[in-house]
Amino acid sequence: PVEDTRRRTEDLLEQFGMGVVAHQRLASFSKGMRQKVALIRALIHDPPVLFLDEPTSAMDPHSAKMVRDAIAGLRSSQRAILLCTHNLAEAEAIADRLAILRRGRLIGLGTAEELKNQFLGPPALELRLAQPLDGALDIIREMVEVQETGPDWVRYRSHRPQEVNPRLLQRLAAEGVKVVTLSEVPRSLEQVYLHLVEENDEH
Repeated sequence: PVEDTRRRTEDLLEQFGMGVVAHQRLASFSKGMRQKVALIRALIHDPPVLFLDEPTSAMDPHSAKMVRDAIAGLRSSQRAILLCTHNLAEAEAIADRLAILRRGRLIGLGTAEELKNQFLGPPALELRLAQPLDGALDIIREMVEVQETGPDWVRYRSHRPQEVNPRLLQRLAAEGVKVVTLSEVPRSLEQVYLHLVEENDEH
């Protein structure tokens, strides 16, 4: 019905912060505003499948967040959303599953966590001490695969962190070594993409 469409249009205009400019000509809008209008038009009829191509391009940070939040809200409303973007941080924040394309070929498919584990391996862990590393490094090397060190920190990998980390902390405490933090080193989808591109360019 026309009345339902009008009401839904008004709701969407308000949701995307476009209510105050609803009666202005489209030609006067910035590219970011036109992007929002295109998204509103796509949503008016509440489609079961939604294709979005770079939906936040040319938007200021506030508008981009508004659109991302709206997409995240739509995700739980029994519809399929196909999002095409070069913004990997955005894709990681929004998407349930990711497909990475390179020159028309599918080179990666899965959740962000699955892709990270598959192509980057287990996450690295960073241990920071309240004192210089010194002799503690020998203890750490006995138990884990050390990758990188600093004056008072070390990064390492373990295939069984749930078992190894408690034992490592106990051993350090027994030797009088004070630990400040033990945390996972963040991994990004960008790292996955760069790894895949490098790997595929070599073949």
